[in-house]
Amino acid sequence: MFPLNQWYVAGFSWELEEKPVARTLLNRHVVLFRLKDGSAAALEDRCCHRGLPLSFGTLESRGIRCGYHGLLFNGEGRCIEIPGQERIPEKACVRSFPVEEQDQIVWIWMGSEEGAAPDSSPPAYPWHNDARYEFRGDVYHYEAPYYLIHDNLMDLSHLGYVHLATIGGNPTTHMTAEMRIEQTGDIVKVRRWMKDSIPPKTYTDAWPFAGKVDRWQEIEFDVTHLRIWTGAAEAGAESLENPERGGFHMRGLHGITPETDTTTHYFWTIASNHAGPEHRNIDTVFAQTAQTFGEDKVIVEAQHRNLVRFPEHAGVDIHVDGGANRARRVVQRLSAVSAARTPQAATSRNIDVAQNAAPSPASSPTAVQS
Repeated sequence: MFPLNQWYVAGFSWELEEKPVARTLLNRHVVLFRLKDGSAAALEDRCCHRGLPLSFGTLESRGIRCGYHGLLFNGEGRCIEIPGQERIPEKACVRSFPVEEQDQIVWIWMGSEEGAAPDSSPPAYPWHNDARYEFRGDVYHYEAPYYLIHDNLMDLSHLGYVHLATIGGNPTTHMTAEMRIEQTGDIVKVRRWMKDSIPPKTYTDAWPFAGKVDRWQEIEFDVTHLRIWTGAAEAGAESLENPERGGFHMRGLHGITPETDTTTHYFWTIASNHAGPEHRNIDTVFAQTAQTFGEDKVIVEAQHRNLVRFPEHAGVDIHVDGGANRARRVVQRLSAVSAARTPQAATSRNIDVAQNAAPSPASSPTAVQS
């Protein structure tokens, strides 16, 4: 079971060009497309006539036309034209999903009941529109369940071991970073500081650092996405308590949207500032971020394969696991709430899925939970 009644990332605005986009989101097959008025739409990827995926069709001014017998569907999922037939049956419709675009992100509302309206607006992500930053993004597909990606992003101590050639740095510095974990409702925040440390390759390639730096990692977990602000300033030059601090910034959006119970869409962007016209760095930052996330993908997929091989072995927690454990508890609680609200026809299947979903984290040391 997945947390429902949430806004999930379904794609980016630049993906919806001249062709429909087919995606499976939370085990639901969806076609995304843009209407002539510029708005985005999402329908169940199935023609109600003979079942061909609507993503095989073509886009027209009024909607999407099925590529088998030409039925035309509007953005609400209603068939508005059947070639050669004047009468359109009342049942000639498919499920539609609420979609909103904001900050070049395409958000889709995945409700527990068909037709239910969203009870909130999509999350804002202002860094895509901030003149101080440039950003780029991409979409990765993981052969692994979504909660393992949450674990990876909530615990950045692995950087010194997995990402030696880019954003890593000294492994000991990462494992001994000053760490604070806070939780407000369903939002979990992890703050990590590495003062007076040697900047890693990505940082020195992107910013004219002269020596050691004060480095930060601030992770904010929401159940459908994470916002991660990392960066550094010359050692002693900025207060890390100041949210308006200067220095080199990398602001990452991580939309972690389950495809199925064991596969995931990973929508990510990276936004960065630059020291001046002679230090425009987005090409470097994007390339090295993509390399970093590719390394994460290899690790997480290998981890998942091995967990399947050894299902009888429970994991052991260490001091860096507090944030990831809290995030898992949020997912489990919201999944249980969704299961209770889901119509009975779907609930029996979802309960079976939930039994094989994210395992409950073991109790972590008190110091980690604080």
